[in-house]
Amino acid sequence: MQHTPPDHTAHWMTRIGAPLEHLFPAWFAVVMGWTGLAMAWLRGSELLGDMALGLALVAGGFAALIFCLLCLASVWRLKLHAHAVRKDLQHPIRHAFMATFPVSVILLAAFGAALFQHLDPILDVALAWFWCMGSALEFVATVWVISRWLRPQDAGGLQWPALTPALFIPVVGNVLAPLGGVPLGFETWAAAQFGIGLLLWPILQTLLFVRWGQAGPLPAKLSPTLFISVAPPSAVGLSLLAMQAPVMLAWAAWGMALFFLALTLTQLAAMRAQPFGMSFWGLSFPLAAFSALTLRLASTPEGDWLQLPALGMLALTSLVILSLTLGTWRGLRGGNLLVADA
Repeated sequence: MQHTPPDHTAHWMTRIGAPLEHLFPAWFAVVMGWTGLAMAWLRGSELLGDMALGLALVAGGFAALIFCLLCLASVWRLKLHAHAVRKDLQHPIRHAFMATFPVSVILLAAFGAALFQHLDPILDVALAWFWCMGSALEFVATVWVISRWLRPQDAGGLQWPALTPALFIPVVGNVLAPLGGVPLGFETWAAAQFGIGLLLWPILQTLLFVRWGQAGPLPAKLSPTLFISVAPPSAVGLSLLAMQAPVMLAWAAWGMALFFLALTLTQLAAMRAQPFGMSFWGLSFPLAAFSALTLRLASTPEGDWLQLPALGMLALTSLVILSLTLGTWRGLRGGNLLVADA
């Protein structure tokens, strides 16, 4: 009888791929954070010159690398752990993080357009297709997330405890559309998609305030996600400027973002008491978007007084994202991150 040798390669691949069962979609928040930081440093080049441009290129390159690695890992996860992906889609909170993928695509396309547009016709077409893919996926993700609210509660419908700032992620993706859509020639659709986000943002914010009154504060481990509330007004302000809206509207958006940042900082002690987890990446993109808007307004004639605070905010955001990256690396090496969600 012929003996069949064990397939050591298949066993090794399965063993290495086992932690991927817990590679939740929230990991794409790392790409959002680093791309947001790249765009913030790009804005800072108006004040800091070529040094800021170089740091923007480094941050953007790192974001693109992480994006490619996460895409490969996600495909591998789907092959090995399709049941885990289905659980994410059905989860009352985690499902909203599915939108982090198209938001990452939109951000990377916007950053690419800001740096490389008109350098090469083929690259222009590639950036346009990449942005269109992200925009379409973002639209689908938004419809899918909001449509869940129409279901009965026992079928995954709207429940007060499941209302968290994570629901802002699909909204943010829509209001960010003009950053890449306008320079790439999709002004009308970008404005339409911006309108979707502008419709949903105040509705979700109102529901969150009601949720805190009805169901109490967020679970402690989700407290870092409170920073996500800074992202919508920051993104709205940046997109208004991209669409050449009156600058005073952007200042109004900046004021709202500043208020939510100050409000969130009142809960900083509770956040610091939590062990490090992927929810802490909820700080990254909101801080980066606020920094980018602050830097953009600091370059206006009426924003001269904001230059020093803007540079301080950029430095703080960079430090936070570097700390989050180091914490993530330590968590991966220690086996503390790719584990079942408690």
